[in-house]
Amino acid sequence: MTRPSSVPPPVTAVLDASSRWLPERLGEVERLLREATVGYGEILGADAGATLDAGGKRLRPMLVLLCAGPAGDPIATRAAAAIELVHMATLVHDDVLDAAPLRRGLPTVAATSGRGRAVATGDLLFSRAFALLSEAGDTRSVSLLADASVALAQGELAQRRDAFDLGVSEGRYLARCRLKTGRLFECACLLGRDEEALRGFGAGIGLAFQLLDDVLDVSGPAERTGKARGTDLLDGTVTLPLIEAAKSDPALREVDLRALDDDAAEGLCDRIAATGALERVRTRALEMVAEAKRALEDADFEPEQRQLLSLVADGMVQRYS
Repeated sequence: MTRPSSVPPPVTAVLDASSRWLPERLGEVERLLREATVGYGEILGADAGATLDAGGKRLRPMLVLLCAGPAGDPIATRAAAAIELVHMATLVHDDVLDAAPLRRGLPTVAATSGRGRAVATGDLLFSRAFALLSEAGDTRSVSLLADASVALAQGELAQRRDAFDLGVSEGRYLARCRLKTGRLFECACLLGRDEEALRGFGAGIGLAFQLLDDVLDVSGPAERTGKARGTDLLDGTVTLPLIEAAKSDPALREVDLRALDDDAAEGLCDRIAATGALERVRTRALEMVAEAKRALEDADFEPEQRQLLSLVADGMVQRYS
């Protein structure tokens, strides 16, 4: 199997601990992803191919396959590719909205090809995701992925509505993260198997993933994250590290996020870190991961599946430690 580019060590650990079925299925997912980017014209193909070539952790397709298991429905491979296409599409569209120059350390489609072509590229990836499922007659997966996509849109709207608002509460932040991140992780698990215990597992590790990603935005460095330190702050996105830091340093609520430049964002990151907020948010994320793993106790899994899913959950923490 040819592993996807930019595979981080925690994901490699899952692959190394698995038997042959998982790497082989992920290889099939990569083939389906590659096929989804060709045959739609040179321009769209080049931009979609560049998005795929940027790599990724492939956590969501891995969750689909792990929850389906080695004897799972063959449609699970298509579902795994479909959810990654939706994830890729949302990243391309996010980069348009944020005017982001970099993603994973590489120029974004929006930066290299312009906003119009980037929007079209995201639209192509979205459409191909649902085509993969509809071609197999998988109406259940279409419904699950459609519901998760709606949640993504709702979460994005909530984030835009909250932009530059230092009065955003912790509860509102968490609700937004459940929509923007948690629901797609939850969807990945349910695409693999229709089992209620997996809903809590997927949602829990998805929320922990977002919290830790927000910590990394503040802690950096850029060579690790592939984007400038404090990118969320520069975009006006108020995340839990800032909300938590303001409890110790109330003056942080008076910062004018609209006036930040790169240097000022670095300084604000240092102020947030000085309060100990990053450690407190990491602790919250660890608790979420532990609770998510407990949800697996109620799921009917083979020992290898349970072990590998636990490794994925632990990898969330290791990736950001």
